[in-house]
Amino acid sequence: MSPVLGSVFWLLVTLGVLVTFHEFGHYWVARRCGVRVLRFSVGFGRPLWRRVAKDGTEYQIAAIPLGGYVKMLDAREGDVSPAERDEEFTGKSVWKRIAIVAAGPAFNLIFTVVAFWAMYMIGKPDVAPVVTANTGSVAAAAGIRPGDRLIAMNGDAVATWSDATEILANALLGNEPLPVRVKGLDGTQRDVVLPVQRLDAGGDIGKRFDQLGLGLQAPPVVGQVVPGDPAALAGIRTGDRILSVNGKPVSDFSDFTRIVPEQAAISPKLNVAVQRDGQTKTIEVTARMKSEQGQPTRWLIGVARQAPEEATLRYGPVRAFSESLRATWSGTTSTFNLIGKMLSGEASTKNLSGVIGIAQVANDSANRGLGWFLNFLALVSLSLAILNLLPIPVLDGGHLLYYLIELIKGSPVSERTMIAGQYVGILLLFTLMGLAFFNDIQRMLVS
Repeated sequence: MSPVLGSVFWLLVTLGVLVTFHEFGHYWVARRCGVRVLRFSVGFGRPLWRRVAKDGTEYQIAAIPLGGYVKMLDAREGDVSPAERDEEFTGKSVWKRIAIVAAGPAFNLIFTVVAFWAMYMIGKPDVAPVVTANTGSVAAAAGIRPGDRLIAMNGDAVATWSDATEILANALLGNEPLPVRVKGLDGTQRDVVLPVQRLDAGGDIGKRFDQLGLGLQAPPVVGQVVPGDPAALAGIRTGDRILSVNGKPVSDFSDFTRIVPEQAAISPKLNVAVQRDGQTKTIEVTARMKSEQGQPTRWLIGVARQAPEEATLRYGPVRAFSESLRATWSGTTSTFNLIGKMLSGEASTKNLSGVIGIAQVANDSANRGLGWFLNFLALVSLSLAILNLLPIPVLDGGHLLYYLIELIKGSPVSERTMIAGQYVGILLLFTLMGLAFFNDIQRMLVS
């Protein structure tokens, strides 16, 4: 499946699952509170499939799959006969209305915990946080060395690269130095402070990450030799550690991929020093101009790097559940941290992503396996819960705000106020959606 079709498909799967679960929360609690549900719709617009149940509820799947809704018997939308007033929404107590509205975000939170729980039991393939720092980068100046293993960041233990990037992303939202404990190649541990405050505060997280210059290390160890290519013909073997090319030292596989074309452009005959079985050998390799996977031709010798060290987290049901609660809480605090910093101006609104960005991440996570896709679903579901709880009219949080005001003043908010609030809410939503869409397009043009 092409990346575009894959992105569209997995976006529809994501929205279909999460929106259905969200709306089911409203539906289930409404029924328990005695409110008649007229329609349960996944999507908007013209119905593609429709069925009317015995109780009169109409279930449908509509043509525009970017949302959904539950239509209840509501006196604000038309006349209600005296016989039906006991099943009408606005006639219920304010606490029942609060429960019905809050049920959608609550079900998203439940889905988040369950998805994380399943992910930890299945296992999410990951890699060990063995890192390096680009030459001349902020991380290198701070003392990060090739082969350092991250042990803890900001006081929290780090077991995988995903753990590290999550903590780092939160740190890059602000301007506070990030304390890090690393374990070097010699086995000794030391403390390093990443000076996040020296990074450009006006850029988005991705740009600040690039400025930091911290990344996974790719040891200069040969993981694969392509049969018939120059390296295989010269005698380079899987497991050889590359020490230098034409006397230029190689500390990381990225060094090797940079040095080979530079030196081959001068002369295709390269002297590659490798370490094998504790001994150093120099092998003469004649590089060849070659194109791989439709890429422009370049100087290659036909070797691939060794796969990074795996670090998959997998737990039993009890430990997985406790970890899912921890991940949900961590995701919640991170999201509110981002919202707060964007409102205060500390974080750039460039960090917002829209439908295009979500679709791309959905496709990428699905391609990486079930564990990664469950992790993605959990994070998006959590974001939906938090977004819907924001006190913005037309969202669930806006309705909850109206009901809290009703509890305080003893009477419902006026219809005029609610209509004005809806216009404000729609304007805010379209502004956020437009900004997120603009960010997605800008990222596509830059990449």
